[in-house]
Amino acid sequence: MLTRETLRGVIPAIVTPFTAVDEVDEAALGAITEFVIQNGAHAIMTTGGTGEFPHLTREERAVVTKVVVQASAGRVPVIAGTAACSTRETLELTEDAARAGAQAAIVVSPFYFHLPEQALYKHFADLAAAASLPIVLYNNPLYTGNQITASLVAELAQLPGIIGLKQSDADMGKLVEIKRRVGDAIAVCTGIDSQFYPALCVGGVGIFSTAATVIPRQMVDIWDAFQKGDHTGALAAHMKVQVLNRFLEYDPGYVAPCKEALRLLGLPGGPVRPPLPELTAEEKTGIADALRQLGLL
Repeated sequence: MLTRETLRGVIPAIVTPFTAVDEVDEAALGAITEFVIQNGAHAIMTTGGTGEFPHLTREERAVVTKVVVQASAGRVPVIAGTAACSTRETLELTEDAARAGAQAAIVVSPFYFHLPEQALYKHFADLAAAASLPIVLYNNPLYTGNQITASLVAELAQLPGIIGLKQSDADMGKLVEIKRRVGDAIAVCTGIDSQFYPALCVGGVGIFSTAATVIPRQMVDIWDAFQKGDHTGALAAHMKVQVLNRFLEYDPGYVAPCKEALRLLGLPGGPVRPPLPELTAEEKTGIADALRQLGLL
């Protein structure tokens, strides 16, 4: 199992590849798993937003995690996204992930209903108490409508079942305040690619990264330089990959850009599942240009 101390580094939030007949492409999933591991990923996140979890059935979510666990063959931990709107379903999905071999679950706030902070606390506390996997909090208020505030993170960080946080908020100041409040009680990671180097500078210990599905080696280079104390090199590497990162953060989603970038690199991302939109010709050209600037095309 993952712990507060071992949740670290570059963690690709990988896509869920689909076949032409809209089924989970298990062979493609294995290939993407191998690609990110060979390029230095420290762990892998399945069935998150990049993995189109709202469009997957319960059975598909378990299959995706199981395939990635088998493909990784113990080389890196697998962290499964198990979020749902209800505490009961979230726990069921978390137990599915445990049976599939995941070493932790990552859980975004319940969505659709706007919940008071007390209800959010109870959701995560009940989950942490009952689940057989350690829990990573996932704050993504733009997509969920429910903010996990710094004060709430500080409360939840005291619970033994909570080991980390993926902070996906454009306001970098909120990550700083969370880090001030929790210290090293949990592993604080960013979930925004353009924040990677800044997050490390204020005490963050890693990133759950869409970009690392496409450019894992380049994201690991930022991490490696920072760990060596080479801030000049880390900043330069961070600024270099921003040419691609900017395509992975816009609405209505980062999934289609990620899958297009994989396609251009000869990797089997497959199509997005409707109703997510495909990219325009102009967007595809921009992603191709970014990959050329990175020397990958």
